[in-house]
This record gives sequence, structure tokens and C-alpha cells, in this order.
Amino acid sequence: MRKLAIGAALSGALALAGLAAPVASAATSTPDLKFTDIKVNNGKAIVVGTTKTVNVPVTYTLTRPVDVNVDGDSSFAGVILYRGTLKSVGNIVGPDDLPTCTTTATTDTTVTATCSEKIVIAPEEGLFEAADATTWKAGGFYSYVDGTVSDDFLSTNSGTAIWGNLGTAKVQRAAKLTADASPEPVAKGKTITVKGKLTRADWEAVAYKGYQGQKAVLQFRAEGTKTYSNVKGITSGTGGALSTTVKASKSGYYRYVFAGTTTTAAATATGDFIKVK
Repeated sequence: MRKLAIGAALSGALALAGLAAPVASAATSTPDLKFTDIKVNNGKAIVVGTTKTVNVPVTYTLTRPVDVNVDGDSSFAGVILYRGTLKSVGNIVGPDDLPTCTTTATTDTTVTATCSEKIVIAPEEGLFEAADATTWKAGGFYSYVDGTVSDDFLSTNSGTAIWGNLGTAKVQRAAKLTADASPEPVAKGKTITVKGKLTRADWEAVAYKGYQGQKAVLQFRAEGTKTYSNVKGITSGTGGALSTTVKASKSGYYRYVFAGTTTTAAATATGDFIKVK
């Protein structure tokens, strides 16, 4: 599936009456805006599943010339995330609404403000393939529309400028993990089989699919206690299947834990209780 063009992404980001200003038609006189101290998702990885929209908090400092208008009506500024380079963008996401900014300093020539916004990632619209699970870059944008609008005449001029390589954010696939211990109840000293399955978000298929060849750890928590202990490590098989055996010693909970990879978030199964007689 073809990625969103910068113009289309910014039209969504700016959320304004059909504004779609491609970067190629940037303003002939680019304003001197400076985006600093960009922090995406509080420094944590952005974990995205297959259906739930993720709102990513972003904070930054924006310094602009006093004569550059950023009013949220005819001119806009904010932060986007993109994969690739500005010359060859693999993907791009931005905010659905205008940022909230508070002026912190002014001089004869500049205005400085601290800003916050939420970049919205809807997996069915913003993530399309495995390559999107990687480190993205943060960029700042400025876009404007001017002209004449009336019932009798419409004439507009628009442009967009983007500053890249201002920060990074990791995007990961969400993972799911299950655990099922049997038989139950079981006599002390008999064999318990603990099965499970490790899956992760497939954005192309819009579904969770098995994650094969990954290390998982079986853990046990005795009834009446609060702490899990490692029992053994195993590797997921076909379709992400997990299965191993242990000897029944006491009643308690078994679960699998997956530490995650560069592209996929960690996951922990819900503990499955088994009664030992």
C-alpha cells in the first residue's frame, strides 16, 4: 500500500478546510523557526496494535521571529514524525489538532513558547508494513495559507516548510502472549504441560500473527505469594506456539514472559492457576 504523501499527512495534521500544501511548494521566503527540546511519548517507545488509535504526547520549545504569525487560522506550526528522509519519506504522521503553546520569553526580534501536542497514530491509516517498526525522526513544520475568499472570488497561496532530524522516536509492534497449564487439578509429582502463543501486530494484514523463533521465559508464582520466579526458557515455534513441561510441586500460577525485540514490544501472559493435590 502506498504511503501517505507529505501533503496529505499535513492536511490531516493541520485539520483545516482542505489545506494540502506539498513540501515542493514551500514558501519562497522560509521563516526562521527553531524547534528545540522535542520529547516524544515521554521518551518511551510507541507501541501500536492493529485497531486502537494511539495518542502520542509531544512537547517542545518553539522560537519564531516576532513578525511570523502562527495563529492557527491562516498559519500553523507543529511537530511531525516521519520514517526515512525528507527527500524520500517512507511514512509520516502528525497531530490531529493544533498544539497548545505558552509564551515563555520575548525579545525585540523573537518569541519563545513551550508547546504540547498529540500525534495521532491510527494503525489502519498510518502504519502499513513491517518496515514501519523502526526508529522514526521528529521534524518541525510551518504552513500558511493566504489570499482572498468570498462568495464571488477565491484566490489562495499556500506553502509548507519542514525542518528534519530534530529528534527520534521508536515505533514498535504490539505483542500478545497467552499461557494455559494443564491438567487441572493435578497430583503432586505429575507432569504439567504449559502451552501458550506469542503473536504480534501485522499492520498489513490488520491482525495479530504468530511470532516464531523468539525466546520466552516460563515463570511460576506459588499460591499465596506475590512474586514470580523463572522456571525455564523456551523458543516459540510455528505460529508462535509455546509448549513445555514441568513437575507439579505446589499450587500456583504459570505464565510466559517475552522481553521484546527492537521491532516488537514486550509482553506478559496472564498467570494461569493450577491446583496441585
